[in-house]
Formats: sequence, C-alpha cells, structure tokens
Amino acid sequence: MDEIKGFGDPLMIFTGGDPLKRSDIYELLDHSVKLGLRTTITPSATPLLTQEAVKRIAHCGVARMAVSVDDADAERHDRFRGVTGSFDRSISALEWAREEGLQTQLNTTVTRHNRQGLAEIAALAGELDATLWSVFFLVATGRAVREDDLSAEEYEEVFAYLYELSKNAPFDIKTTEAQHYRRFVAQQRKLEGRRKTASTRADLIARHAGINDGKGLVFVSHTGEIYPSGFLPLKAGNVRDESLAEVYRSHPLFQDLRAPGQFSGKCGVCEYRNLCGGSRSRAYALEGDHLGSDPRCVYQPTALSDASTEVHA
Repeated sequence: MDEIKGFGDPLMIFTGGDPLKRSDIYELLDHSVKLGLRTTITPSATPLLTQEAVKRIAHCGVARMAVSVDDADAERHDRFRGVTGSFDRSISALEWAREEGLQTQLNTTVTRHNRQGLAEIAALAGELDATLWSVFFLVATGRAVREDDLSAEEYEEVFAYLYELSKNAPFDIKTTEAQHYRRFVAQQRKLEGRRKTASTRADLIARHAGINDGKGLVFVSHTGEIYPSGFLPLKAGNVRDESLAEVYRSHPLFQDLRAPGQFSGKCGVCEYRNLCGGSRSRAYALEGDHLGSDPRCVYQPTALSDASTEVHA
C-alpha cells in the first residue's frame, strides 16, 4: 500500500472473494486510510458481514462500502447468488452503513435473469440512499456462463436505460466491463448537441474515460498475483517478488493493453478506442484474445464503414 500511494491519488478497493475473511482487514483498512488513499471495501453477504463489522469499517474512515444486489426480489437475488438469505443480509448491511454515516454502493451484475428488473433495482438504490450504482456487465469467467450474457443489441438497450436514468437519478451510475457505454454516451451527447448532460453526475464518464483492464487499473490477488483486472486471468507477476509499480508500468502485458492501436479487428481502428477500448476481459473470455475486439459491441467504426463504401462504389 505504501507503494500504491506513490501512484498519486488512486482508489484502493478491498474486494474478494470476501475481504472480511482476513483477520487483519481492519488493520489494513486503517493503514490505507492513514496513507491518504481513497479506500473502499466490497464485503460479501456472509455471516461475517455483521452490524459490528460495518461499524468497524466505518470507524476506520473508509470512504464507501459496496454490496452486491442483483435483484430487487429476495428470492431471485438469492437464487442468482446461490445462497439463501444473502439478499436480506445485503440490505441490512446497507442500512447499517447508512446509520453509521458510511457512503454505500450497490453492485449489480446484469444478466438475462434481471435485465427487465433494472428499474426496480434502481428504485431500491434510491430508497437506500446509495451514492453509486455500479452496473457490472457479465464476463464469462468462473461460474458465469455465456448463456446468461446479453446480446450486443441488448447491451445497447441497457445503455439507453442507464443514460436516461443518469440524468435525474439521485445517485451516480458507473458501468464495469462495459467500456463501450462511454462510446454510447458520447454518441448521445453529440446527437443532443451538448458536450455533457445537465447533471454534473455525468462527469463520472469523463473521469473514467480511457480506463480499462491494465490501463488505470490493476488487480492484486489474495496471494499476491498481479493481473490487469479481476476479470482478465493473465498473470504478470507477484507483489511478493516484484514491484507492483514496475510491473504495472513496464510489463509487456500491461504495455500492450495500453496501446489500443495494437488491438485487432474493429477495436483497433475505432475512433472511440481511446475513450472506450472495449472490454479486454470479455475479448479474452469469449475469443481467447485479450487484444481482440469486444464481441458485445454493435458499433461499426467509421474507418470500416468508409472502407466498405469504397469497395461498393
């Protein structure tokens, strides 16, 4: 963490798995906060997530606590998570955090199972006074299956919903592994004839412009392995043996991920590649190529459209 502080003013996220399984988690949180790192935590809805645990998290000075809420209906949420009672524990944790004055964040993974219920989840986020709704788009790794993912066209439909909601929602909206949402927002602003929406919350898009797996983001596992993100299982080193800063700045994997001109397919020639860049994790999960195109993007870059026009002329 001392080395991480040398990056400048990064956001430090303690996640998992379940970070509460570490016996020294509160010591780590306290040290992170005292270093001046913007510190957040994403605990799992297990029996470890008690009211006392939330109170200790808040007293460490953590900026925000994030909890997964994948449906506004308890039964559907628990079925998706595979653990009975996880919904009730998540909601309780968010309420306990509010009592402690701790900012909260709802994490929702969008799938075919809950796509039609996003408005209900958004309403719940408002009722719970969440500061941020982080909407995750599926990457078929781990237990996730491709059949649960949306089509590229359905991604656009969800983008449209999130964009309109962002104009008046009482919370910020952020997408994870949907870098092309930034492209969608840029297109909408152009159509509307303005550089940004009326709500200052839309500046969240600008703050995340260009950030991608390995580009403004690095993931360290509980055993020290260094990855471009938690969804891209390509190891570049281990913090027990190597400098995190050196790996992030110099390792060929990270350098390649920060060179969108090297991407293959339409991501490599897209005019939005510096703003978006496509999900490197999804390209790897679905196509086996971390430098390939994001299969869940419908956009046809101008360069390819122009080339097609010339061929048919």
